[in-house]
Amino acid sequence: MDQIAYLHLLAGEKEVDSWTRIMLLYNSALEEINTKIAILNEEFKQTHRYNPIEYVKKRRKSPESIAKKLKRMGYEDNIENMVTYCNDIAGIRIVCSFTSDIYRLADMIGRQSDITVLSIKDYIKHPKVSGYKSYHMIVTIPIFLSDNVVDTKVEIQIRTIAMDFWASLEHKIYYKFEGDAPEYISHDLRECSHIVSMLDAKMLSLNEAIMREKKRQSDEMTVEQGAHQRLETLLNAKSNSKS
Repeated sequence: MDQIAYLHLLAGEKEVDSWTRIMLLYNSALEEINTKIAILNEEFKQTHRYNPIEYVKKRRKSPESIAKKLKRMGYEDNIENMVTYCNDIAGIRIVCSFTSDIYRLADMIGRQSDITVLSIKDYIKHPKVSGYKSYHMIVTIPIFLSDNVVDTKVEIQIRTIAMDFWASLEHKIYYKFEGDAPEYISHDLRECSHIVSMLDAKMLSLNEAIMREKKRQSDEMTVEQGAHQRLETLLNAKSNSKS
């Protein structure tokens, strides 16, 4: 069942008890997604000798933030509206080294059999007017309770280190100005966003060049080893024929 159906089952309970149960779902969903990401990261390190994830952050929106968001959206502040219209109450942010890692991880997460992808917003290919870039997925994951299984929503954000730095700076600036920063500051932030894009592209290009060079060196070593083995085999054969 989805969260709304579960909430209707709790209709006879006090609102504070319903809130506690719904928050249990969100906390559990965060732990489930976080574990999946940790497993993927460990597999990459052991199998592919590569670590695409720099770090992971998880958070649950505060009641104050939820109330403010519902007010901005024009909805009454209650639990049902929260569950229906706030898709980012439980949020996980995955920070990667390169843009190629973002799409690779998003694909792997989306292909997991117990995860349902509800929506995707690619702010990397289509940045916000402010210059914000990130890859957003709204997913559901089943939470197994003692008497029910509830599909619970989580927002997953995937971005590079540079994108995360820019987004953190933007958040701090707009928080100070309460969302109404002077135009010259907004303009400079957009300029910084372009610089971030160039930096990410340059670092990705550099990484690809490093990988090509490592492959070239590995191929050369393989050829040299093969030649050495053939020469050794030939010498052994001549030695055996003389004896």
